[in-house]
Amino acid sequence: MSYRRVLFVGPDLAEGSSTLAFRQQLQGLRGPEALVDVIDTATGFDQLWQVTGAFLRESEGLLLIVDLDPGADSAYLDWLRSELQTLAESTPGRLFITGALLGRHDLSAAKACAVIEQPAEHLPCAGIAEVPAKPNWSQIPAHRHQLFLCIGARCVRRGALPLWKRLRQQLAAADVIEKPDGVLITRTYCQYPCNRGPIATVHPAGHWYRVASEADVDNLVREQLLGHRQAASALIARESDQTS
Repeated sequence: MSYRRVLFVGPDLAEGSSTLAFRQQLQGLRGPEALVDVIDTATGFDQLWQVTGAFLRESEGLLLIVDLDPGADSAYLDWLRSELQTLAESTPGRLFITGALLGRHDLSAAKACAVIEQPAEHLPCAGIAEVPAKPNWSQIPAHRHQLFLCIGARCVRRGALPLWKRLRQQLAAADVIEKPDGVLITRTYCQYPCNRGPIATVHPAGHWYRVASEADVDNLVREQLLGHRQAASALIARESDQTS
């Protein structure tokens, strides 16, 4: 596909020495006649909306947005596409986005330019389904404890996923998931302190736990989630040295 304009978008791309070098490398790879823009989204998306809207109103041809956010995922990309779809309603078929580099920290101008030539990775900002809804999704689920389970990289490397599976199986067997005297399970990314992981926190009690074994899982379920008392053997005291 031939694009009239390409926008390279991501956080921390404000003017600076590294961004200037990145822009110069892009220009060198794309050619002096190419219109290349780098848009920083660290503080918001207003500039992206403005530049995209102006192009669709005032220019012809196709626009490609290359998203470079190293911390983003598919849910973020779906949100961004839906927002851009609103901008492009009056001129459908002209706006595309690629998230082929989302989540990558080894960014280079060569990789950013390479995805322009990969049309299979380009998604139209049109025809995006609305977020599904169900009646009970308008209500806070019943619970006594909200259990936050970390699935950040370091906790996963320390064996969190099979432990969380065991924990959920025990709660399901006890029939206390999303019950008035039971547990609402919420997965999170890094909660810290990573060196103490796998980490689980329970609120509103505000208890932090290191759940590193099946015995820890069993104790947390038995004591805190079913017995409604502190599971002392796995508790991380707030005043402890969190770098040990």
